[in-house]
Amino acid sequence: MNISLKSKHALVGGSSKGLGNAVAKQLALSGAKVTLVARSSDLLENNISELNKLTDCNHEYIICDYNDHEEYTKIMGDYLENNTIDILVNNTQGPKAGDVNSLSIEDYQNAFDLLFKNVVFTTMLALEKMKKNKWGRIINMTSVSVKEPLSYLALSNSIRSSVISWAKTLSNDLGSNNITINNILTGYFDTERLKELNSEKAKKFNVEIDKLYETMKQQVPLKRIGDPKEFGFLVAFLASEEASYINGANIPIDGGLLKSI
Repeated sequence: MNISLKSKHALVGGSSKGLGNAVAKQLALSGAKVTLVARSSDLLENNISELNKLTDCNHEYIICDYNDHEEYTKIMGDYLENNTIDILVNNTQGPKAGDVNSLSIEDYQNAFDLLFKNVVFTTMLALEKMKKNKWGRIINMTSVSVKEPLSYLALSNSIRSSVISWAKTLSNDLGSNNITINNILTGYFDTERLKELNSEKAKKFNVEIDKLYETMKQQVPLKRIGDPKEFGFLVAFLASEEASYINGANIPIDGGLLKSI
């Protein structure tokens, strides 16, 4: 199967590094014009330079901070008003780590703005032109924690579950417009975010970070941490015409980590 996204325009959130960057690269290699979104101008410039060298397309980037909802809505609102997006990949940096007892009400509000309000705002604006074109792909990068809560990630566990419920509700209304919306439930991948979380855990519980990684590997039936490129392959497929009958789905990519059926 040869996936071609030629003539499609993709917007990928949180794409300066990690899974977002891997997704942007795979979509570009599949033929899409990609707009990267993140807060680090240096990383974005480097990524765009790399993508332009790999493909015959001039890709773009937007600098904005997902943690500043007011700024984010202004910047993204202006961009989406003047540009048509065919493929929207909703992805932000993760919220503050911690268990339920260590979090404040303000932490929950910040996480809600970061993970939920930004996704809804961006999606509803992008949908206006998708509906006119009778074609669109919306892909939400979430977590396996929506099915099995992960320890020390109370905010992510809670708010990401709202995203997938909202997306499932929206999927019922989009089918007649040839627009699909799906959620990817992310497992353990070799990213800066995973290193950050493991570093915090290692300090809090006074254990070696290598032992945390080894414990993670042993939890996964494949006995390894995922390569971000593998994640990019799944997103490229869901963004393609070949995935046109997949809608409202929650798709885990976790090496078999989830124990639920």
